[in-house]
Amino acid sequence: MTAISATEPLVSVIVPVYNAEQYLRHCVDSILAQSHRNLEVILVDDGATDSSPAICDEYAAADPRVTVIHQTNGGISKAQNAGLDAAHGEFIAFSDNDDILDRRNIELLLHALLATGADMSKARWRQFGVSQIDEVVAEAAQGADEPESVTVFRNPLAAYQTVFCKSLRLLGSALGRRTETRYFNEANWCRLYRRELWDGLRFPLGRYAQDITMAGKLYSRMTKVVDVNRILYFWLQEPDSVTHSKRTAAFWHDNALAAAENFALAMQHGVNPYRSYFELVNSVREEDKMLRGTADAEDHDQDMDNLHHDAARMHELLATLSPQQKMRCATMSRIRSCENIVYDRKIHGMK
Repeated sequence: MTAISATEPLVSVIVPVYNAEQYLRHCVDSILAQSHRNLEVILVDDGATDSSPAICDEYAAADPRVTVIHQTNGGISKAQNAGLDAAHGEFIAFSDNDDILDRRNIELLLHALLATGADMSKARWRQFGVSQIDEVVAEAAQGADEPESVTVFRNPLAAYQTVFCKSLRLLGSALGRRTETRYFNEANWCRLYRRELWDGLRFPLGRYAQDITMAGKLYSRMTKVVDVNRILYFWLQEPDSVTHSKRTAAFWHDNALAAAENFALAMQHGVNPYRSYFELVNSVREEDKMLRGTADAEDHDQDMDNLHHDAARMHELLATLSPQQKMRCATMSRIRSCENIVYDRKIHGMK
């Protein structure tokens, strides 16, 4: 193993692990192979029932940079929080247990963050299907070239809310506005955070939309973010994952709650809540659609109470928008809805 320089900042990489035996080694190998060597890799076994816990222990026995936390199953929030509580690094990164990091991920994100004094650095990512794993592993091991550009922008809460439609991002970039540099979603991976951003912040337990719930709170703490224009993270697409298939009434209720929180926070900061408008209206619509004709379903009464609460909260929040804001939000929402149809077809077509 290459010696670790004492002058290299320590970066804690948190990986929630649950029943990932098929892909976990690819993920962990890509982290341990990082060109930035001073890492603390925290594998949080969230009560996995396959061989994932043993695989985690195997890595810990082979590499002193790896720490394993075994806990009873409590969901991704509990696992992420356990990792945050255990982290010692000056900087924090996250990875999903089936994704792959480019070999220079931490190096380039850290360099950009230190060079600009930003609160968070982010890079680009690429989706891939299961059949492409070997190809992606080889590409990630090569290491990315130097970034085409490194761009700092301020007011990340505004960027999060306003720069989210793919077609408008492409148009802005075509017009020379480098719009894509200001785009990022709720996911915590492909980022590098200064540790202090997480002081007093932890993910809410028992929520599907834990990342959406955290988004506004996290971005409102930041003054500036730096974008590294290179693909440094590879996101495995599985049509049966929670993100793409767990579309129950409870799922949409959870998303509505998170969107409402971000909507209110954006308005408090004087930011038009374009993204949260779309997420809130879409979630309530899907929640209502899910509950039609399910009067005999278990927990139906509770689900209906949730829907009524979400609809009332939605109307309350929409009433705070001016007519111009409402028109702009509705227009952006329609554009995003059309894009999502294309996106869903693409994801379910990945093999």
